[in-house]
Amino acid sequence: MKSKLMKNKSYLTLMGAQAISSIGDWLSIVAIITLVGLKWNASPFEVSLIILCLALPMAFLGPVAGIVADRFNRKMLMITSDVVRAGLILILTVANTIWIVYICLFTIGIFSSIFIPAKNGKLKELVKDEDMKSAMSITSMIDSSTKVLGPLLSGLLVTAFGAKIVFLLDSATFIVSAILIAFLPKTVKLIKDNDIEEDHKADNSFKRELIEGFSFIKSKTYMLVGLTILGLSLLILQLSDSQIIVLIRELSEASPDLFGYIVTAAGLGMFFAGLLLANKPNYNTFILIFAGVFGIGFSFGMMGVLTNFDLNYSAIWAPLLGFSGGFSASLIFIPFQATVQIDTPVHMTGRVFGVINSVTTTATIIGPLLGGWLATVIGIIPTFVITASLLIIVAIAGLLTRSKFEEEMNDVSESKQGAPETATS
Repeated sequence: MKSKLMKNKSYLTLMGAQAISSIGDWLSIVAIITLVGLKWNASPFEVSLIILCLALPMAFLGPVAGIVADRFNRKMLMITSDVVRAGLILILTVANTIWIVYICLFTIGIFSSIFIPAKNGKLKELVKDEDMKSAMSITSMIDSSTKVLGPLLSGLLVTAFGAKIVFLLDSATFIVSAILIAFLPKTVKLIKDNDIEEDHKADNSFKRELIEGFSFIKSKTYMLVGLTILGLSLLILQLSDSQIIVLIRELSEASPDLFGYIVTAAGLGMFFAGLLLANKPNYNTFILIFAGVFGIGFSFGMMGVLTNFDLNYSAIWAPLLGFSGGFSASLIFIPFQATVQIDTPVHMTGRVFGVINSVTTTATIIGPLLGGWLATVIGIIPTFVITASLLIIVAIAGLLTRSKFEEEMNDVSESKQGAPETATS
């Protein structure tokens, strides 16, 4: 499977664009926080708005952006998104107030919300269904690698050259990404049922297409269950994940760099999980998903318990648990997204992934806010123990009931969905 992907030049081009663009994203995020937090002495609330400005458009505009990705040329949407974001990053080099930063980031979030479903739709066009599990695993490996390398590079570059140089580099990464995407095939010839084609001709409104995206997910029990588990797990995960730095403060002997070690280890865990799944694509989706939920719960629960006992050698056990948590997280995201890619007709991929992106982004917004409140009310260690227990309960309940929707998933996976026949440049 993997060898076939390595011969797919269009897929490799798309992955190259993703890797370059993702590294640029992390370069700018660290540079912006450094600029606003250190140079401008912004308050904690002002710093938190930086992430919200990027996340809110993706949370609220995800379904609509998915329709745009299905309705218009995906290649041109990705190029336009990259070029516009390159220009917005350049504006940050001359920004002198925090409001300019907020406006630029909010607009970047809008175009990012369009880019993501367009990229997923293009991936569906370029990769055969039998190769999709490996393709999604490799995509995850790229994401996790850039999460490790991006902040590290950004920290070094900001220290050596300053934030403005990093913004220029980030802008250049978007331009390079756009150039690579320009080499992708323009269109695909889709195989659709005649009734679907007639339906689209009869009523091609945004409202109808928005309803179709939600209805498609709702009609597939396994997909709806998977999305619910994904959103719920991510919400519960964020309750604790956002408070790791607070948990570390409870340790009497902890390295100042411990948080960085944990984050890096989590990224490595995600990378190795992606590598494993890329080479072993014949997995049971829901067993892996629930095993991942259980693994995250175990990892965060042990962090809370070991911190409560103020166990020594935190530089060893904390990164190991971070690695376990990252590895487990990939067991949730990769199988679910691969299954959705396989079972979603190519002409609806944008809408479906727009909804998924909206759900996951909303969870990442609400989770940290709720986690901060919960940690303040009941304490940081109880927060970790409670959230870990909830995840383990979800995992056990899912494993006990998975047979109810696995049969439908297997039936759908065996059927022929709309797929690309040919591509023209």
